[in-house]
Amino acid sequence: MQYKASSPEDYISQVPEERQPVLKKLRTIINENLPKEFQEGIQYGMIGYYVPHSIYPDGYHCSPKEPLPFMSFASQKSSINLYHSGIYAVPKIHDWFVSEFPKHSKRKLDMGKSCIRFKNIEDIPYDLIAELCTQLSVKAWIDIYETNIKKK
Repeated sequence: MQYKASSPEDYISQVPEERQPVLKKLRTIINENLPKEFQEGIQYGMIGYYVPHSIYPDGYHCSPKEPLPFMSFASQKSSINLYHSGIYAVPKIHDWFVSEFPKHSKRKLDMGKSCIRFKNIEDIPYDLIAELCTQLSVKAWIDIYETNIKKK
């Protein structure tokens, strides 16, 4: 589902009421644990966390006017989805997350390349997400991006 939001608060206010506390908690967890150099805003119609142009002027290679994306989350029709570029780009982070997930959730992991889908909003592993947020610094993400992704 796409929301026309101008800020994270605006985005959350537009989602169904029963999901708002979950998104607020997810946002708080991310803001408390993600390195402070990442900036929060609306990116690609979701609440996003990215490397601002003040740190990485080149921006995203697909659209240089956009800051370099890193992480985001969204309320979709049947799930809340968390997107984390490090899970896609760093096999060690992917493998760590996959192995840790069963320790934090009774449910089967529903995951794509960088997308983690939470169909049961009562069973979101906030502690694991908090730890995921600490796995990469802005500098490390830029280095990985320039080494692996930007060259493709």
